[in-house]
Parts: sequence; structure tokens; C-alpha cells
Amino acid sequence: MSEFVSESITPLEGTFDTARMALGEPGLPGGFRWRAETFHVVETLRAWKESTRDGGRADGELYLRRHYYQLRMSDQSVWTVYITRQPTGTGSPKNRWFLYTRDEGEG
Repeated sequence: MSEFVSESITPLEGTFDTARMALGEPGLPGGFRWRAETFHVVETLRAWKESTRDGGRADGELYLRRHYYQLRMSDQSVWTVYITRQPTGTGSPKNRWFLYTRDEGEG
């Protein structure tokens, strides 16, 4: 069962996928710190993007807002994480990665 988390997570420094960054996409880190623990990405299960129209209007320009990733982590849990393309109006501009949901591992 999926646990809704919606908390900021900290990518591990020096672990970003620079090949993706060269393509203009966010570099997925090799792991994250969350609630004072370190978790490493074992496998990327799925990746997708979310776009919205400017101002919600049907004729507005389309803007890429978030990149989502479904990841198997070192503790065998499955995380859905996302990165915002632009920093939010609240908090530090460095806080752009979020743990959206977490599914417990199979044991």
C-alpha cells in the first residue's frame, strides 16, 4: 500500500546522472537523505513528466512543471519522487526534490 509522504528530500552530492543533465533534463541522483537516513537508488522503474498550461487557460503556453521518477531503493521500498523545474515560492530554492509516495518493500 502506498504511503503519501509529500516531503522535501536531499539528493546525495556527487551522485547525479550527468548524461541526463547534458540532455537538458534533471540528473537523477544516486540516492537521497530523508528523515536523517540515507537511501540509495537501486533501479529506476518509471519516469514521466507533468506539464500545465500557463494560468490554467486552454490556449495558454504549455510549461513543463515536474519530472517524476518511480524508484526501487536500497531498503527495497518503492519511492515516487519528483523535482520541480522552478523553485517554489516557499522555502529554499535548493529544495526542489520531493518524496511523493513510498511503498514498503516486499521484505
